[in-house]
Amino acid sequence: MKKYEMQVNKPNHMNEKSMLLLKDIYLAPYMQLATYLIGKSRHAGGNMFRHQLDTMSILIDYGYIDSVLLKASCIHDVIEDIPGFEHNKIINVDEDGEDVYRLVLEVTKREGESKPQFLRRIIDTGSQKAKLLKCADRISNMISLGYVNDPKFIERYCDETEFFIFPIALEVDYNMYQELISLVITRRKYLEDSGYIDKMKAEAAKNQEQNK
Repeated sequence: MKKYEMQVNKPNHMNEKSMLLLKDIYLAPYMQLATYLIGKSRHAGGNMFRHQLDTMSILIDYGYIDSVLLKASCIHDVIEDIPGFEHNKIINVDEDGEDVYRLVLEVTKREGESKPQFLRRIIDTGSQKAKLLKCADRISNMISLGYVNDPKFIERYCDETEFFIFPIALEVDYNMYQELISLVITRRKYLEDSGYIDKMKAEAAKNQEQNK
């Protein structure tokens, strides 16, 4: 039995009720905390601050107007990417601070935790909000992957998305799952069109022949 009811509908636009809810969410202080990430560059260009807000916009695009979820999305990388970040800066922001902090911790890789262990933890024990946040985070990352020309990095990221993120998305939001599938397809097509797949096949066949 699934823990959560999977979301299957995606809104075409923000209705008035959602607009009023969003209007009352106190986001500015969390955006200010996110500016600590301006100096953290990304593999695809830009910086980690922009990625935080992009992740938040993806959640809004999918109709999620939840104060703790949106606030956490604004700062979901600060603990992992800012050494020694003082967690009380999150807790003391407002009445949601403690819940936001706990959600950020859920999507933060722990010391000594491998990436597969981290993602498996979210699959096995993550809250619904943590899973939604991770899906939005990965959608943002997969879109940015379109600006990356390192084929091994792209292949690894696609493999990781299929193995770990697809199951998360399929549990919480079918439309996020569909978008992730589409993004993986386009990235794998790039690998095929660039000749990388044929090159890897040729190398594998050569190694197999040498090991006979």
